[in-house]
Amino acid sequence: MRHNPENNSTKKKPVLRPPRKKNPFYYVKVGIIVFAVIIAITTFDYRQSINNPVDPTSTDEISVIIKQKDTIKEIGTILEEKGLINSGWAFYWYTRFNDLDESIVAGRFKLNPTMTTIEVVETISDANNSEAVITIQEGLRVIDIDQKLAELELAPEGAFKEAVKNFNTEDYEYYPFLDQAHLTSPITNPNENTILLEYPLEGYLYPDTYFLEPSNFTVTSLIYKCLNNFKNKIETETPNILIQSQHTLHEITTMASILEKEVRGFEDQQIVAGILWKRLNSGWRLDADATLLYTKEDNKITKADLESNNPYNTRKLLGLPPGPIGNPSIQSIKAASNPTKTNYWFYLTDKDGNVIYATSNEQHNVNKARYL
Repeated sequence: MRHNPENNSTKKKPVLRPPRKKNPFYYVKVGIIVFAVIIAITTFDYRQSINNPVDPTSTDEISVIIKQKDTIKEIGTILEEKGLINSGWAFYWYTRFNDLDESIVAGRFKLNPTMTTIEVVETISDANNSEAVITIQEGLRVIDIDQKLAELELAPEGAFKEAVKNFNTEDYEYYPFLDQAHLTSPITNPNENTILLEYPLEGYLYPDTYFLEPSNFTVTSLIYKCLNNFKNKIETETPNILIQSQHTLHEITTMASILEKEVRGFEDQQIVAGILWKRLNSGWRLDADATLLYTKEDNKITKADLESNNPYNTRKLLGLPPGPIGNPSIQSIKAASNPTKTNYWFYLTDKDGNVIYATSNEQHNVNKARYL
C-alpha cells in the first residue's frame, strides 16, 4: 500500500511572518533625497536662466518701459514676454537674493536678447541708461504737468509754469495755430472783463506719453515736444478744422477743453458741444462747473465762487472762458469742431458716467432729482 503524503500528519505548516517594519527614518531620507534633487534642478535652471541670454546671435533692439509703480514681478513678466530674459521667476529671485529690487529705476530702456539677466538688471538699475517717462493725461492743466515733473524730480516745482508764462514770443511763428496777439495780450470777453492769460499755452500742450533724457532735460524742451505734437495732430487728423467750423481754433480748443472735463464718450461730447455752442449763440450762459474749477486748487465750488466775477465763472458770466481749462485730446477737438445738433438744452452726468439729456429746465430738474 502506497504512502499518501496528504495523510502525513507530521507535515509542517508554513509559518506566516509579519512584514518587516521599515526604519522610521526611511521616509525622511527619501524626502531629503527628493528635496535635494528638486533644489539641484531648480538651482541649475536658475543659474542657466540668469547667466545665458535668450538669443546670443540676435541683432534686435527692444524698447522697454518701466513705470514707477511696477513691481519686480511685473517687470520680470514684461521682460520675459518681450523675449529679453529666459524666466521672469529667475529675474525676480535674482533681484531679491542680491537686494537689487529697490535699485531698478523707472524709464524707457533699450535692451536686446543677447544680454543675460544679470546684464539686464545692471542696465535698468542705472538712471544714465534710461529715458524718463511722463504721461500727460487728457485734460491736465499746466499746473498739473508742473507737479508731475516735480514728483519725477525732473524739474523744481514751478519751473514748468514759469517756462510756459515766459515762452519765447519769437517761437510763435513756428506754431501757426497759436494766436500770439490773443495769447499774450489782454483779452476782452463779452462781459467786458479784460485779462491776460496766466498760462498762454494752456490747451496746446498735447496730452501724450513723452520720453525725456534726464541728463539734459529742460522744461522748455518738453514744451516744444507738446506743441509739435499738437501741430502734428491738427495737421494730420483735422486739416480742415477751420473750414468746417465757424469758430476760431482758440475757441474750438477752449470748447474742447470743457468737453474733456464734462463728458467722455465721443458721441456724448458731440452732443454736449452742440448744446454749449447753441447756448452761446442764443445768449445763454454756458453754466459749466468745469470752467470755474479750473481756478480752484481744492476742486470745490463755494457760493462765493458762484457769485464772483471770475472770468472763468460761466455760471454767472456770458461767453466762453478766456482760454482752455486744460489740454484736450484730438477726440475732444474733433467733437468741438463737429457738434451734433439736437433739441437738448441741458445735460448731466450720473454717478456711473452716463449722460442724461433734457429739452427743458423742468425736465432737467426732474433728472437732477432722479440721477443726482
